[in-house]
Amino acid sequence: MFIVFDLETTCWDGNPPTDIREVIEIGALRLDRFGQVVGRFNRFVRPTHFPMLSPFCKKLTSISQIDVNRSATFERAIKEFYDWIRPEDDEYLLCAWGNFDQKQLMRECEMHHFDGFWLEPYINVKKQYHRLRKLKHTYGLKSTVQREGFEFEGHHHRAEWDALNLAKIVAKFVDEWMF
Repeated sequence: MFIVFDLETTCWDGNPPTDIREVIEIGALRLDRFGQVVGRFNRFVRPTHFPMLSPFCKKLTSISQIDVNRSATFERAIKEFYDWIRPEDDEYLLCAWGNFDQKQLMRECEMHHFDGFWLEPYINVKKQYHRLRKLKHTYGLKSTVQREGFEFEGHHHRAEWDALNLAKIVAKFVDEWMF
């Protein structure tokens, strides 16, 4: 079982007011061992350290202040995500594009005293994809999706859409990931 996920976090143009970034959206798809989508998860998350989204962040992600204001805090959203994954019932591999998403969840879980043991079965799809394709240069998610002959769907820098597009890459190479 593959859990393909993406996060959006608070962000600023230029120097951020702090080193703390907070998750504002979790998007994920569950793929079976054949690469077929068998479940979806999407939640906005209300940031608490810097509750006001920057104009840059709203423009980049298309996430509005109302979206996050009406949402659960990280503690509740991460519990819902954990329950959706069902780590105690299923064998699974978390998959994301790069290391940022896994590390961000680990930092926030630690900050909110939520055990992050379940974040370890992890595939850095970006790293493995570039190794599989023997590429000299790294490519972003959008260009990778297009290089593989898929249309990039939805809004880039929205977790639900980035997870959907990443799932296309995971499914295409479903038998080739190393874990």
